[in-house]
Amino acid sequence: MKNKQLWINHIKGLCICLVVIYHSVITFYPHLLPFQSGLPEYVAKSWIYLNLYLAPFRMPVFFFISGFLITRYIESVKWRDCVDKRLWNIFYVLLLWGVLQWLGIALINQWLAPELVRNPASNAAYSETLLQFASSMAKASTSLWYLYALVLYFLVFKSLRRYKVPVIALLLAVNVVISLMPLPWWGMNSVVRNMCYYGLGAWFGTQLMTAMKEFNLRQHPLICMAAALLSVALYLVKVPLVISVVSIFVIMKLFYLLDGWHESRNDAFLNIVGTNTIAIYTTHRIVIEALSLFTLGQISAGRISDNLLLAILMVYPFASLAICTLLGLGFRKFSRAAFGDVFFSPPAKLVPATQAR
Repeated sequence: MKNKQLWINHIKGLCICLVVIYHSVITFYPHLLPFQSGLPEYVAKSWIYLNLYLAPFRMPVFFFISGFLITRYIESVKWRDCVDKRLWNIFYVLLLWGVLQWLGIALINQWLAPELVRNPASNAAYSETLLQFASSMAKASTSLWYLYALVLYFLVFKSLRRYKVPVIALLLAVNVVISLMPLPWWGMNSVVRNMCYYGLGAWFGTQLMTAMKEFNLRQHPLICMAAALLSVALYLVKVPLVISVVSIFVIMKLFYLLDGWHESRNDAFLNIVGTNTIAIYTTHRIVIEALSLFTLGQISAGRISDNLLLAILMVYPFASLAICTLLGLGFRKFSRAAFGDVFFSPPAKLVPATQAR
């Protein structure tokens, strides 16, 4: 990746970090609340609420960048040349890691918390039968729903690229409707709600990027203030669309300005993470499950002092992020060295014939 584009990769790195922190919080802190009071309870609730408030800033920009980076495939690359890299490769990783997460998390729960009751319908990883697993995956009720979305979005936006304005207008309206009346399946709800952001990146990303670079915040204070007030007002009535779109603009502008002041580097943490988003995304859920169940077990058994418990509660998401990142990067390196990267890209013999020539 050229240096002038590294700042975009840094945004991807930030997004995957926020995803890991999100899962670290929801698998740990809610289980502590019934048993904690005082300052530990306050810290746990603070992380839970912060996690909720970060929602409009996490996936929208992630999907916008994902769409922007495949604009060429959407607009000019023929369908048969898109099968491998844009469809088959992602579907292969989705299916493989769906199974690996299901098996891995089932073993972890049986080992560390056999008494814990999980709702099989809440996540494909908690399925008790193959039929439940297949049903949850089909409804995108999986921690891998981002990959599910990438496959679906590409098919939709490449097929409908001649109808950009009406389709985007419809998807923006659907986003508002779903915010007020969610679909019954949380995964599909997330897939449909975030579709408009991917479309903005895939179809209008080049124009929006140019507008972002040319926009001077100091020259338009009233516009900025009005956008901020409108965003917050709508967010308070459970319509996060505007604040999500504004956050895309603000985050990109911030990273673009930072890159101008201090050129992004290949060895920067966010660039390394951004380059390996798939490895971290697919592996972190298994790591988080093990880490949260182990830590919760130690706390419930009284093996952790009050002072240490408070320290853990304050830094747990960051510690979890560090562990998940190191293990994800390490496993990707191991996969490449030992198995030809078969855990993150399909073996050559499985690549469709049109691509194997």
